[in-house]
Amino acid sequence: MKYDIKNFTLDEKVRLLAGKDVWHTEDLDGKVYKVKVSDGPVGLRTPNFSGEWGGKSIPAVSFPSTQVLSQTWSPSLAYRTGEMLADECIERDVDLLLAPGINVKRLPQCGRNFEYVSEDPYLSGIFGREYIKGVQDHHIGTSLKHYCVNNQENSRLSQSSELDERTLREIYTYNFKIALEAKPWTVMSSYNAVNGVKVSQHKKLNDMLREDLGFDGLIMSDWGAVDDHVASVKSGLDLEMPYKKENYETLLAAVKSGEVTEEELDARCIKVLELCERCESEKKLQKVESTVEERREAAQRVAEEGIVLLKNNGILPLADGASVSVIGDGATKNISGGGSSRVELDHNVPTLPEELKAHLPASAISHVEFYGGKISRCITNAYGKDAAIVCVDQIDTEGTDRDSIRLSARLEECIIETARLNPNTIVVLYHGSVIDMTAWEDKVAAIVSVGYPGEKGNAALAKILSGKVNPSGKTTETYPMTADDCLANRCHRTFCHSVYSDGLLVGYRWYDTAKYMGKESEAKVLYPFGYGLSYSTFEYSELAITDNGENISVEFDVTNTSERDGAECAQVYYRVPTSAVFRPYKELCGFEKKLVGADKTEHYTVTVPKEYLAYYSTATDKWEIEQGDYEIIVGASCEDVRLTGKIEI
Repeated sequence: MKYDIKNFTLDEKVRLLAGKDVWHTEDLDGKVYKVKVSDGPVGLRTPNFSGEWGGKSIPAVSFPSTQVLSQTWSPSLAYRTGEMLADECIERDVDLLLAPGINVKRLPQCGRNFEYVSEDPYLSGIFGREYIKGVQDHHIGTSLKHYCVNNQENSRLSQSSELDERTLREIYTYNFKIALEAKPWTVMSSYNAVNGVKVSQHKKLNDMLREDLGFDGLIMSDWGAVDDHVASVKSGLDLEMPYKKENYETLLAAVKSGEVTEEELDARCIKVLELCERCESEKKLQKVESTVEERREAAQRVAEEGIVLLKNNGILPLADGASVSVIGDGATKNISGGGSSRVELDHNVPTLPEELKAHLPASAISHVEFYGGKISRCITNAYGKDAAIVCVDQIDTEGTDRDSIRLSARLEECIIETARLNPNTIVVLYHGSVIDMTAWEDKVAAIVSVGYPGEKGNAALAKILSGKVNPSGKTTETYPMTADDCLANRCHRTFCHSVYSDGLLVGYRWYDTAKYMGKESEAKVLYPFGYGLSYSTFEYSELAITDNGENISVEFDVTNTSERDGAECAQVYYRVPTSAVFRPYKELCGFEKKLVGADKTEHYTVTVPKEYLAYYSTATDKWEIEQGDYEIIVGASCEDVRLTGKIEI
């Protein structure tokens, strides 16, 4: 190691354990390398000033939100996104990207769901792992966040997430367990408390991170998450961000008094120095390997594969020559969510009508701004057209949860009235998480979930609407009929406490299990996990399941029974019908997405490590794989089961 801990004074050691300012680590006036960090997960939010809060960021390429990325069901695109963001970091002299966020989507109204991957911890871990690899293979560090059990924005600074050990292990740290296989340089602790103790000073969780999950990098706080720096140092937190004078003075006094031993102090300092040395050495290996245009092309590819066609009565794709009314601006501004992932652009994003005209040159496309005129004018413009496209913006942001997962009454009225005048109404949703569509879903011809699609989102959407691209995105979270159908919304929650009495039954695990137990009326689903339509149709056949020792091989064929090439993501779930402990009805353990040519058949092979079938035993304090029969379920979605088989372990 370049830096010898013996060469630092007591005061210097204490100074090392907090940032120099908002965006840099302490350099001790040039004695150690100064690490520069930056938000965000889908485009850099790098400040164009020195060190303080506020102000505009340097413009950067805006990629689709993590929610859209996950809906591609393509880990290779997560890797590619990481590569592109690494090049953005290199050009802006950033050493460490504060991403990815992989927290489990427990509450559908969480304001930060657009930054996260899924309600499923396995899927979240896979995408986090590949994203980290993409960034770090280009010699830029990552910060895996937010560790852990941070599943709401309301009261995130004060509330305690209350849960049992098995739920903690199987749902809320399992995602980290998988993502940590990529060896991120840092892990960021969350704002909340877990079972009454702030995560930034939670020794049990930090010990779990290092000893059980195998993390050997630096543990840093989220910005302003440290209340007690002394307790955080003693718990194993290495770096507080940003610098707070009172915390520095308190820690220095604690070290001088012996409350914090020099051994404890040195252990934390060594991790900071290791990060400084790593960033300094990796910088010498950095090389920009993509152009801005290539990054934009990658962003568009993610949007093309991550946009989900939720409903289609045959109106899509649009025929060239059709008369089309577009209502709304096509999200020229709302291309990313609010907060630390907001991306600044240096150019205007083309509107959806502009993009459509490029792909439907013979069509008459009219456009009415929803927010600039009366709702009646918008609706009237749809009358008599071959199709009407209603573009709806739903604003999600860090720091606050939505009060409701329904659209505003005004937006619902616009959709309903437009559909009344034009039966070929297509609703396009620019949104960060699930929406209650009960008021209007059955009245429209088609629904397209665009998410926050980044700066090339409208280009991707126009290709899908015009049929130039066959949609292949699938949901990575369940769309309930209403928020009340989500079990987590029935659990006790106040400003101070959030009780996780839903346990293992998060997302599709709840809806599946409720249906199996005859309680389907208590858990109604509009669109299930893993669901998405295509312009192609697919059939599954020839299931074969093989025990290969440490892994199970699940093989099957998928045939495209249409005249159009299309990509299909097949999902593999497992079920333990006679488990000794309670288990959700089924759980995701693998998936594969392939392009299948028209009238062609592709062979799928999904390898499932047996460790993915384990449960965490609180009786033995370890992961256990039960002996006996396991059902293997292959589906086009969580509910659309195509093949089933069985294997004995």
